[in-house]
Amino acid sequence: MPSNLSALNATAKKFFRNPLATIGLAFIALCALIALSGYLIVPDKTHAANQMFLEISLRKPGFSATILNPPETASKNGLRELFAGREDPGSSFLWDNSGDTAVANVIAAQESYGKELNKNLTQKTFWLGTDVFGRDVLSRLLLGTRISLSVGLISVFISLVLGILLGMIAGYYRGWVDKIVMWLINVIWSLPTLLLVIAITFALGKGFWQIFVAVGITMWVELARIVRGQVFSLREREFIQAARMLGFSDFRIMFKHILPNLVGPIVVIAAANFASAILLEAGLSFLGLGVQPPMPSWGQMLNENYAYIYANSTLNAAHLALAPGIAIMLLVMSFNFVGNGLRDALDAKM
Repeated sequence: MPSNLSALNATAKKFFRNPLATIGLAFIALCALIALSGYLIVPDKTHAANQMFLEISLRKPGFSATILNPPETASKNGLRELFAGREDPGSSFLWDNSGDTAVANVIAAQESYGKELNKNLTQKTFWLGTDVFGRDVLSRLLLGTRISLSVGLISVFISLVLGILLGMIAGYYRGWVDKIVMWLINVIWSLPTLLLVIAITFALGKGFWQIFVAVGITMWVELARIVRGQVFSLREREFIQAARMLGFSDFRIMFKHILPNLVGPIVVIAAANFASAILLEAGLSFLGLGVQPPMPSWGQMLNENYAYIYANSTLNAAHLALAPGIAIMLLVMSFNFVGNGLRDALDAKM
């Protein structure tokens, strides 16, 4: 145990000596914290941050407005609100702080609330502006972190299970088992990943859970090839031969004696696959095959707003596409930095 702890400490020290890997890990930790916090921290706490104010669509970042909230109703389920947000309370836009007033809304509000009007007014700032439907861009951008990390996590888990299991079986048993697994690997390897994911998505249907499966079952091939090659050499080592002589089962030899020696390559590939899964999800959502509206997704936000990058300059709304694009770039780059840092830290030659 002490030797294992010292080896782990040495690996951690090597990893944190790499500044890019440290920055990447810190950014991933920040995104994970945002994803876990969810509706606790986003300004728009309605389900999918989908509260619309069409009167203030396409407003600039930092825009402030006065919103009329309806009276409080019965208490809601706090746990449900944490994960799914609140129902849209039907708030009304009254006026923005630049002086443009929705007169009809103000008159109607005064008639309905009378002297109680001021108690239901809220000053709301849209730090990244609003989209074409008047929704808070910052809230949707933060909630999109949940989608990207969820798809990456579950897809990588599926790929790890399939890749380790098939690679271990092929490398350990060899013979006809290895030929069948390698035939399957070569078939999937020959197909473009994005086209294969699109085909699986068409077969399973569009949706939140379907995207997990579609991405996960296309990412195990590289891991299976590496695990197979490592098992080929490890199965001939003395400690494996000794385990066979002691009568240990194949299952115990593979998963208790061989698998711990493959942790380094598996962790590095998992980090790279995490970045690939985020890109695949963004690409599918951009094409309309991923997470469906109104659920916020970075790829979907790009699809809705990319035209503003080259549209008439009077709109000046390029930030609607740049914000999710930069978020995708930073998260993918962070996972690549972490993967490179783990590769260097686990490399015995370094």
